Amino acid sequence: MIRYVEETGSTNQDLVDRLKHADYVPEGDWLVADRQSRGRGRLGRDWFDGSGNFMGSTVVRCAPGQPSPATLAFVVGLAVHDAVQAFLPAGSGLRLKWPNDLLLDGAKLSGVLLEMIRDTVVVGVGVNLKVAPDVPDRRTVSLEERGITVDRDAFAEKLAASLDRELERWRGAGLAPLLRRWQSAAHPEGTPLQVHPPGEPPVTGTFAGLSSEGSLRLRVADGTVRLIHAGDVFLPDAPG
Repeated sequence: MIRYVEETGSTNQDLVDRLKHADYVPEGDWLVADRQSRGRGRLGRDWFDGSGNFMGSTVVRCAPGQPSPATLAFVVGLAVHDAVQAFLPAGSGLRLKWPNDLLLDGAKLSGVLLEMIRDTVVVGVGVNLKVAPDVPDRRTVSLEERGITVDRDAFAEKLAASLDRELERWRGAGLAPLLRRWQSAAHPEGTPLQVHPPGEPPVTGTFAGLSSEGSLRLRVADGTVRLIHAGDVFLPDAPG
């Protein structure tokens, strides 16, 4: 079920609040807003109110025997990539950036926010269908700017189906095939990257793929490979 509301503070916060109050939220249900007054991005950043864009949240139930909840970042990233790609021509320049940002010709088109409440992960997705927010340290883009008009409700249906499919694969086939598919949708190995790990100076290098657990492998100047478990990643020639 997809429930649409005209305005809310944050679709993620609405679901977080429901879970904290022991209100059952079925997996597969989505809350989608026309506008958000207190939208949030990663690391506590404010996010554009999103008028005309897609802004929605759902939940994923975690259970023993499944891959780590942290790897849902790749599941959701792939789901968003495939949902957007369905509305674009082939060779559109759509690429994933670790772990789940979606770039169109190097500019940020979408972002994902994951929040864990006990055994449930709240998944928030924002996609610039109509308007791109002004973000100081990175380029952004909307599909409308590229002459591609996408109906928000049609996109919501496509994304819900895409995430259901990716979750089934993640639970059934495990992490390894998921990471291979993620890398096929990402910028190629050898791409220059600048990484800002939490509490550390920026590190530059080139993309050397993913570890078996999904960490970013960054090949630095001396040829060694550093594993990045958390941090902001930038493509120096196309910030964001």
